Amino acid sequence: MPDKKQDLIDQQLQDLNNDGVDRRGFLKCMAWAGTGLVWTMSGGIPVSRAFAKNTDRSAGKGADFSFVQISDSHIGFSKPANPDVTATLQTAINKINAMPDKPDFIIHTGDLSQLSKPSEFDTLDQVLRGASAKQIYFVPGEHDMLSDNGDEYLQRYGKGTTGNGWYSFDHKDVHFVGLVNVANLKAGGMGSLGHEQLEWFEDDLKGRSASTPIVLFAHIPLWTIYPDWGWGTDDSEQALSYVKRFGSVTVLNGHIHQIMQKVEGKVSFHTAMSTAFPQPAPGTAASAGPMKVPADQLQRVLGITDVNYLVSGRSLAIVDSPLGDSASSASGNGGGLGVVGSSLG
Repeated sequence: MPDKKQDLIDQQLQDLNNDGVDRRGFLKCMAWAGTGLVWTMSGGIPVSRAFAKNTDRSAGKGADFSFVQISDSHIGFSKPANPDVTATLQTAINKINAMPDKPDFIIHTGDLSQLSKPSEFDTLDQVLRGASAKQIYFVPGEHDMLSDNGDEYLQRYGKGTTGNGWYSFDHKDVHFVGLVNVANLKAGGMGSLGHEQLEWFEDDLKGRSASTPIVLFAHIPLWTIYPDWGWGTDDSEQALSYVKRFGSVTVLNGHIHQIMQKVEGKVSFHTAMSTAFPQPAPGTAASAGPMKVPADQLQRVLGITDVNYLVSGRSLAIVDSPLGDSASSASGNGGGLGVVGSSLG
């Protein structure tokens, strides 16, 4: 690893949330317990707290339901950044299965495969069949549309969806919308929803009470993080204008393989870690792409997101958990372990 990247990891481990805590020492002390981070969404403001494995049982206490987000499994990838992505996906599933309270369902926010090959989807399906939560919702990533414009993906995971795979569903008074922003990538790799999907989305929300909690999920972030690397969606502003009247909106994405948070009014954006490999923080490398880290650090920069919904506060509590048992995955400033920048602007 170049010295600059190692320096970045060292700096983020030391200054993860600028609270005066020596994070390297903290991680060593907590290695036996395993730490994660709870994001409690209240009034559109995120509040975080670290938790250890022995307090996990209370993380979702009082929740009406919970679900888990996984992302960017990239089954079929086998380069040095992670030569066995199937094993790390299995680790994620094992972690989900070990949760004290079984989640109602799993959301996978895209890049299920590396090259959209049937054999890669077969492997993914085999691993996911072992998940305790049997209901799994998908949206495609750009890697799921590489070889056949998404035909294989749609045949397997797109039943009952519209267009290139967008759809919505309701679960215990929460409205979920799966959007597809990888079917018509713009210059530089920026995501795009397109006119047809935007019209469908606007119509889907009509007639719903403004008090209905909304959860959007897509592959590429629906806010512009770093356009030079295509980390954003060019027509997301129009899509987000349709949810302005709602009191609670949470947007879940993958694609960038690291944790970032942003809050705009009543809309909270959250990107997830990958179960396959990390990517560099925006602007810290010549380009986006798989980033190799020392083997003993790999599972610290891979993870899952556990979301607990509490009716009383119409809020979402978001827990980001690394796959390994020795790291806190994010901090109060929206940074992720070692490889992410912070952005709350």
